Amino acid sequence: MTAHVSKPQIEYVIFDMDGLLIDSERVYTEVTNELLAPYGKEMTWDIKAGLMGKPEREAAAHLLSFFPDLPPSFTIDYYLRARRELQDLRWPSVRPLPGALKLVQHLHRHRVPIALATGSQRRNFELKSSHLGELFGCFEGRVVCADDGLVPPGRGKPHPDIFLVAAERFLQRNVGTGEMGEDHLGEEELAERGKGLVFEDAIPGVQAAKRAGMKVVWVPDANLLNVDGESAPTVETPDLTLRTLEEFVPEEWGLPPYDS
Repeated sequence: MTAHVSKPQIEYVIFDMDGLLIDSERVYTEVTNELLAPYGKEMTWDIKAGLMGKPEREAAAHLLSFFPDLPPSFTIDYYLRARRELQDLRWPSVRPLPGALKLVQHLHRHRVPIALATGSQRRNFELKSSHLGELFGCFEGRVVCADDGLVPPGRGKPHPDIFLVAAERFLQRNVGTGEMGEDHLGEEELAERGKGLVFEDAIPGVQAAKRAGMKVVWVPDANLLNVDGESAPTVETPDLTLRTLEEFVPEEWGLPPYDS
């Protein structure tokens, strides 16, 4: 894992959701393989790695590209519809991942500004979160979903827009718009971006956070690290890589330490 070095002082935190705060990635895998099983197919982790963090239809198209001999009736629309029906039955059973509840509640208790930025649709967010009020209630409605109309079409992760919207709209940070390196960004906007910390489990999310000019902690699924060729992005490198959120040390980032 990444060595501990001097970290910047963080003033606000933005979380991804699926596979970071809750074990919903397990549901995606189980349901997809339930649908593929009658045809002798399986979504292995080398396939799944390329789907994580992508918008729904783009991810579905990528998945089905691996199985060109599926019957013509197994379209993207069929897959998404059938998957949704099965997932809806399972979302009420998803649980927080290790360290998620402790960290989110700690930041909320110490009044550290936090927001959630997820590629999930709003309806799915509600189904996944409604039974986990002790976790998601801490965000107090500061949640950006993929279909809220706040992020332009085609600008999902790895584009930085969703993190910039979360910071500007819900945390009142003057971060401006656009990716790092664009000429119109001023010094104040760049400084504000550098005060933010993003937690992500997927490589496109890591890329999005770095393109937003924010710091990022990568908490990948162990299965992802076992996939050949899957590692931290070489250009948009995470500032810290952890096995679980339990390993995060808040005071190393200028955040309040956990109560002893």
